[in-house]
Amino acid sequence: MHGQEFFLRAFIYLAAAVISVPIAKRLGFGSILGYLVAGMVLGPFGLGLVGEEGQDVMHYAEFGVVMMLFLIGLELRPPLLRRLGVPLLGLGGLQVGITAAAGAAIGLALGLPWRTALAVGMTLSLSSTAFVMQTLAERGLTKTDAGQNALAVLLFQDVAVIPMLAVLPLLAVAGSGGGRGAAGHGANGGGAWVAGLPAWGQTLVVLGSVAVIVVGGLFLARHVFRFIARTRLREVFTMAALLLVVGVALLMTRVGLSPALGAFTAGVVLANNEYRHELESAIEPFKGLFLAVFFIAVGASIDFQLVASRPGEIAALVALLVAGKLVILLPLGRAFRLGFDQNLLFAFALAQGGEFAFVLFSFAVRGGVVPAEIADPLIAAVALSLAVTPLLLLVNEKLLRPRLGTREKEEREPDVIEEENPVLIAGFGHFGSIVGRFLFANGIGATVLDSDSDHVETLRRLGLKVHYGDASRQDLLAAAGAEKAKVIVLALGDHGKNMGLVRTVRKHFPHLAIMARAEGRQEAYELLEAGVEHVYRETFDTSLRMGVDTLRLLGRRAFQAHRSALTFRGHDEESVRELGKMRHDRGAYLSAARQWIADLEEILRAERKDAGENRDLGWDAESRRREFGGE
Repeated sequence: MHGQEFFLRAFIYLAAAVISVPIAKRLGFGSILGYLVAGMVLGPFGLGLVGEEGQDVMHYAEFGVVMMLFLIGLELRPPLLRRLGVPLLGLGGLQVGITAAAGAAIGLALGLPWRTALAVGMTLSLSSTAFVMQTLAERGLTKTDAGQNALAVLLFQDVAVIPMLAVLPLLAVAGSGGGRGAAGHGANGGGAWVAGLPAWGQTLVVLGSVAVIVVGGLFLARHVFRFIARTRLREVFTMAALLLVVGVALLMTRVGLSPALGAFTAGVVLANNEYRHELESAIEPFKGLFLAVFFIAVGASIDFQLVASRPGEIAALVALLVAGKLVILLPLGRAFRLGFDQNLLFAFALAQGGEFAFVLFSFAVRGGVVPAEIADPLIAAVALSLAVTPLLLLVNEKLLRPRLGTREKEEREPDVIEEENPVLIAGFGHFGSIVGRFLFANGIGATVLDSDSDHVETLRRLGLKVHYGDASRQDLLAAAGAEKAKVIVLALGDHGKNMGLVRTVRKHFPHLAIMARAEGRQEAYELLEAGVEHVYRETFDTSLRMGVDTLRLLGRRAFQAHRSALTFRGHDEESVRELGKMRHDRGAYLSAARQWIADLEEILRAERKDAGENRDLGWDAESRRREFGGE
């Protein structure tokens, strides 16, 4: 590739990403679909800006998947494995086993030989680690129950690829041309060390290569990285990290395996290495860029000519793949106690083929296990299922969960409440639970309402008395004792629901004092405008306390830090009330806000000067110890 051609191709890929991704994000589809669409437009069946050379780009692009799986492997430390133990082995094992068996059964029903059907079933049982983890991360869903269970299943799948690649040579059909395919591939550099070997020999070489990675990672890597770290040159450590990943990928390629699989294995082996964090920070910047190129290359590689020539067959394969996985994943998620909403997210996130399908089908075709005329439409179906995944998640988020989730919750009748307390708490999440526990500890009775049935059951198992019900309903508030209560705490996570509850309370129970949670200033403005007197921004006190501790660590005396915090609090709360009145006039709001900031700085400056002139008016033991060196 000439220098000018390289820069031109780089410019085309970067321009496509910069244009398509913001549009896709703005439409709510996520960045991955944007990359895929960019690849489709650039590919030979779009504008034709990427033609046959797109396969060369794919080799570079796959390096993003290699690095991503290396980083995932690094995260597999014993604490995570213990936490994901049951989902990892139970849910992941059942998903792969049942899906592979179902795929093989369908293949047999369609007349495929049992070896081919088994290879197809195993390959289609995998989902896309790159697509799923990237999509969940963009939506902030990786820490949810669905995200953690999806991670467990994906990790099991990534590990399961190792025995699958070892089994495929044993399924090779004699006389099917597998030797020619292997030789040809070896001529191109891939699988050169196993070309011409019998099936059992290929299996031994594969297992031996994995053993080399494991032994090297466990016994040699620590000493090598310690030697490199002594140079104290960050760029050398970055080069060493890349050298490790490239070296493992090269080894895997030489034995005909997926380089991504080798990188994942290396990451797992190095998960407890003392230089794990340095490896992560060195690799992370490269991962995102190469992953973006990978997604674009996948879009460009979709054979739309094949799709156009057999549209019904390809569409049926995509539908069968997605629907079949949903049918398997939904009951499995329910069996492992995922809530309704989380189960939908879990199933829709994993209902596609995986990037390892390209590797396994290629390996199976070379070995003569799966004929090319069967593999080609399946590869096209897998690629299209990847493109469909962001749309499936959008359908789940915008259509299914709001309707089906509400319907399921409506099917359960609210709990019968047979108590009357001076306080009602609407919402018992991370905010409301602290308020409730504090009141309980001080002997104050509170009636707690929460509309998340799964959350209610979890809290009850912890010994907390929580009632299931929608606090926005006037009849439920009445049943909870709102007529005789004195205070209602609005701690719902949805600001819109909090505002609706304010209107309900002010209309039907105006005697209740409303204590309302607000995420930030804008929400606080709306609550104040609705007539709520007691508004609490959920991060305000914690942020202020951190500021006080920071001042003390920098040497400021304790009474001065706390006095500044009290002044800041009073001034800021007053500013929220005053600025809220003019928030619809942006010019006046900004001018007044600047003045409030300047006034606060002047007030605190005067306080510091006063404290300096009257040092003995405040005292704290810690400051005295620092000043006089005492204990």
